[in-house]
Amino acid sequence: MKRTAIILTLTLYTLVGPANVQASDTERLVRTAQNVDLDRAHEIHMDSCFSCHGAEGLSTTPDTPRLAGQHFQYIAKQLDAFKTGRRASTVMQPWAKDLTEEEMLALGVYFNIKPSPAQRVRDTELAAVGRFIYHRGNEYSGVASCSACHGERGMGSDELPRLASQGTRYTETQLRLFSDRPRTADNEIMHTIASKLTELEIKAVAAYISSME
Repeated sequence: MKRTAIILTLTLYTLVGPANVQASDTERLVRTAQNVDLDRAHEIHMDSCFSCHGAEGLSTTPDTPRLAGQHFQYIAKQLDAFKTGRRASTVMQPWAKDLTEEEMLALGVYFNIKPSPAQRVRDTELAAVGRFIYHRGNEYSGVASCSACHGERGMGSDELPRLASQGTRYTETQLRLFSDRPRTADNEIMHTIASKLTELEIKAVAAYISSME
C-alpha cells in the first residue's frame, strides 16, 4: 500500500467518520500519518509481521492478536514494551528489538487505518452474558465493566487497547495472563479485574468482544 493511497484513505476518514478510531483521535491519526514513513511500515509488515498477523492485520492463527483497527499509539507503546522487555514475549522481542521509535509509530498508523470487521458468534447466549459483563460488570463479585475504560464501542485509546472484533482465544488468553500475572505490562489494574472473572465470564466477554463492530 503506497503512502499516497493511505493519505487519501485517511482524508476520507475525516469526512465520513471512521469506524476504526474514536472521533477525537481521527485528527491526530491523520496528522501523524503525514509525518511517518508508511511505505517503510508496509515493508516491515511484509517482511516480519505478515506471517502471523496476516496481510491485512487480521491474524492468521487464533492465538495471534488482530492488529487491524488497533489504536496507533497503543501499538507503538506495546512494540516498545516488547523491545525493552517490559512486556515479555519470546516471539515478539526478537522482531521488535531493532525497531526505531519512528518505525513503531509508522506501524501503528499502518495498522490503525485497516478495517477490522466483527466476527460471527456461534453461541449467542454466551455472548449475551458477555455483553452484560462488558457494559455493566458484575457488582456481586466486584468486577468492573470493561466499557468504563475501553469505551462503549471497545475502541480503546492511546493507553488502552481496542477490544472490538478481537479474536476470542487471544482475549481469553490475555485475561488469564492478567489474572495469573505472567503478563506484567499493564498488569496492575487488569489483574484486579481479571482475577475475579470466572471461566464462564472470561469466555462470555471474549465472545461478545469478537462480535463488536
